[in-house]
Amino acid sequence: MYLTDEKVAVLGAAGAIGSNLSQTLLASGTASRVAMYDPFAPGLEGAAEEVYHCGFPNADVTWTTEIAEALEGASYVISSGGAPRKEGMTREDLRRDNAEIAKQLGLDIKRYCPNCKFVIIIFNPADITGLTTLVHSGLAPGRVTTLAALDSTRLQTRLAQHFGILQSKVTGCRTYGGHGEQMAVFIGGIEIDGIPLTDILCGQSVNGVGMSADAWADVQEHVRGGGARIIDLRGRSSFQSPAQQSAFMLRGVLGESYAWPCGAYLNAEGLDHIMMAMPATLSEAGVRWSMPEGTEDDLAALRESYDHLVALRDQTIADGILPPLSEWRDCNPNLG
Repeated sequence: MYLTDEKVAVLGAAGAIGSNLSQTLLASGTASRVAMYDPFAPGLEGAAEEVYHCGFPNADVTWTTEIAEALEGASYVISSGGAPRKEGMTREDLRRDNAEIAKQLGLDIKRYCPNCKFVIIIFNPADITGLTTLVHSGLAPGRVTTLAALDSTRLQTRLAQHFGILQSKVTGCRTYGGHGEQMAVFIGGIEIDGIPLTDILCGQSVNGVGMSADAWADVQEHVRGGGARIIDLRGRSSFQSPAQQSAFMLRGVLGESYAWPCGAYLNAEGLDHIMMAMPATLSEAGVRWSMPEGTEDDLAALRESYDHLVALRDQTIADGILPPLSEWRDCNPNLG
């Protein structure tokens, strides 16, 4: 009934993402053994009780406020356990405090589950928190990833709304680089009901609807502000979509296809010592990335996004949360 009966530790499980994720792992038949962790005991117990009341067959769900208990024996770790984004904040406003949380998470993984197979980091800014977790965990680079799909699914959603068609008829939507306002929104590869978006921008239409260059620019800005818009509309940051996509990612590691970008550690192609969203495949071996294909403008935007992330990484080093680059291999021998 379930894809795995190995232990999945869900960190931040009293929160909206973590509690939804715990339920989704069971409801989707992904994992039967879920360890819910959060330092906030009343909220955590309440979230666990809700999961128990769902009555999932053969479910082995535990909850604890002790990180050692949550991580020991875990094959998979999924963490949303950072401070949430609030109205008026960018993802990067969370960098310093959440990077401290990520550092401790990496150290806890190294201590309590050094042989875990895969780690998914959700909490913002994910490119930096994922990188920080990786450096301090001692894990191989392919064993740590970040949730990076939401900008791409938001792009797909906005284009489907513009053309008045099913979202599934909009294909090839991808954003790469950082998960923030400096993301690279690629136009190359996007098709609207089988017609390249580049052709539509030159005058073709779909469902009687065309798109101007200004409208495309508006779509890109809408996507860059997609997370803030959810906060404006709902009064809180996204939680349903991160939970669902994280479960899909774990299913990708467990053998199913996962098509969306993933955060990956890069140290090649002139993109060095960084974690960011790239074309990727998930499998039992972990995450493997490749260089994206796109227009000249697309690739220039990717480089700009990389440069922005390097600045954030260097700020995190200056804060003493990440070690100097020259010491990364001392901290994690798996990093080149």
